[in-house]
Amino acid sequence: MKNAVDLSGRPFHFIGIGGIGMSALAYVLAKRNLPVSGSDICLNEIMKRLERQGADIYTSQDASNLDRYRTATKGFLPPAASTNGKDLKTEGVQSTPKAVSVESVEPVARSLQPWDSTASPAGLPQVICSTAIHGNNSEFRAAQAMGCPIYHRSDLLAALMHEYEGIAIAGTHGKTTTSSMAGFLLLKAGLDPTIVVGGEVESWGGNAYVGKGPHLVAEADESDGSLIKLHPKIGVITNIELDHPDHYTSLDEVIAIFQQFAQQCGILVGCWDCDVIRQHIPTDISYSINPESGADYIADQVVLGAEGITARIWERGHVLGTLNLSLLGRHNLSNALATLAVGRKLGLDFDTIAEVLPQFVGARRRFEHRGEAHSIAFVDDYAHHPSEIRATLAAARLRVQSPNSSQTRLVAVFQPHRYSRIEAFWQEFAQSFDDADWVVSSDVYSAGEPNPGTVSGEALAQAIAQHHDRVDFCPTLSDVTEHLKQLLKPGDLVLFLGAGNLNRVIPDLLTYYQNLDLGTLLLEAAG
Repeated sequence: MKNAVDLSGRPFHFIGIGGIGMSALAYVLAKRNLPVSGSDICLNEIMKRLERQGADIYTSQDASNLDRYRTATKGFLPPAASTNGKDLKTEGVQSTPKAVSVESVEPVARSLQPWDSTASPAGLPQVICSTAIHGNNSEFRAAQAMGCPIYHRSDLLAALMHEYEGIAIAGTHGKTTTSSMAGFLLLKAGLDPTIVVGGEVESWGGNAYVGKGPHLVAEADESDGSLIKLHPKIGVITNIELDHPDHYTSLDEVIAIFQQFAQQCGILVGCWDCDVIRQHIPTDISYSINPESGADYIADQVVLGAEGITARIWERGHVLGTLNLSLLGRHNLSNALATLAVGRKLGLDFDTIAEVLPQFVGARRRFEHRGEAHSIAFVDDYAHHPSEIRATLAAARLRVQSPNSSQTRLVAVFQPHRYSRIEAFWQEFAQSFDDADWVVSSDVYSAGEPNPGTVSGEALAQAIAQHHDRVDFCPTLSDVTEHLKQLLKPGDLVLFLGAGNLNRVIPDLLTYYQNLDLGTLLLEAAG
């Protein structure tokens, strides 16, 4: 596979290095002792970790961040390429265009922006961007003007994966949990993989780990179609739905992207519980939590508890044994089956897998227990699609229904994410909260999208209220905080749902309730 990204020593500069995907790639490079620098608009813990690893970090996105490279190349400055303020999806570093068929998306599997190495001094950095960076970004424009080779982050991931026996985890939902679980399994089983995931995992202290083994475990992102740049030895598809209507106009376009990804995998592991996969994606290894599916790996005798899952596992008609998990919900049993299938393909015995997987407690923001005060539990989850919300609430309902649980009421706090997603799945969102006892919904987190004026957070809250008796709308995060201070009582499990910044309110609420006298709280709850 041809990829022009140079991993032999040429420096890298990341525009938007604080992002969860960008920072993971930057960490891998830094651990390989490659020169790494990057910028973002504010310093976060991930960036501090990169600094400790030797990366140079800038806390603004400005053209001056590249001045050090101007000096290194003695003022080399080719004519600037005009972007006219266009988004990177159409100019400069391009995201994968919308797919209509497998044939139409094939050309973007090559490097996004090849450059003339004879016109680009070796001292210039390779600039890595994500689709979130726009063409009018001053740092990006400076990189263009200097003649820097500019790549989408997926080009870098493809180049790294080409050096390893790649294991790419794809799917609309469950990528982060499954890739984290697979990385954890290989790590604990002694295979010492390199891991790049879209969440932070306590076991390796972040969103990336660099091992000495031959395997690279990584997420394959369908949100912008860039997964088709990857050619892994083993690919996994957990499920297929339309989740990014800002990029795709139909499910058929999403299917076409996954079909091309499947063709580029040496071995494809697919979930037969997803009708789309079963009907449209040829799989080499199948898995299912439906005992009647006939999949290669199935689970039966499933017990879903408040503290985890127990199931009997079959491999091609033969019982392997019992698997216990510390995670909640059927969706996580499915993720575990995908991980088990990968482990077995790599030659791991079931006893090792059954010993390791119960130790996995998940990634951050995936049903992450953030703390407890006066029997009020605060849980943070990234769920932002109706299917994810229903699955996460169903798992939480198991906990509040358990006779041994101190939580008896489930309060869902929801921040809608992206106008395009809310508009596309309006009715599905409205009907996703049946398992919650109380719903608190905020205004839409736009993620940079312009407001089309056709949907709003308040209108969505009203739509949810047509299917639910207790729904409160709190437009701002401060409104959410103040409302929850009045609403919550001992025995509540408070589940924060969304891919935006809703979880910022959790520390203040925890501090408030930890400092609140129990008698006062009980009096307020009674009133």
